Amino acid sequence: MAVQGTIRYWAAAKAAAGVAEEGYEAGTLAEALDAARTRHTARPEFARVLRRCSFLVDGDPVGTRPHDAVRLTQGGTVEVLPPFAGGAR
Repeated sequence: MAVQGTIRYWAAAKAAAGVAEEGYEAGTLAEALDAARTRHTARPEFARVLRRCSFLVDGDPVGTRPHDAVRLTQGGTVEVLPPFAGGAR
């Protein structure tokens, strides 16, 4: 069942999306991210940045859970967090 909420983009994800936030209508995190990729097909960097991001759903880290297993809530928030600092040496 699809619900509505907000996706918030931070740092490089915000730059790649061209917006700070947008709505979603989806049942799972996978559905919300697929819809976002479709909305931003004119911005090829967006899909690349999403592959490196971590996600919070209503404040809880998604971690390694499959995105199609992460249910979204009505009025919820998905935070899209790219790596902010550091990296491999």
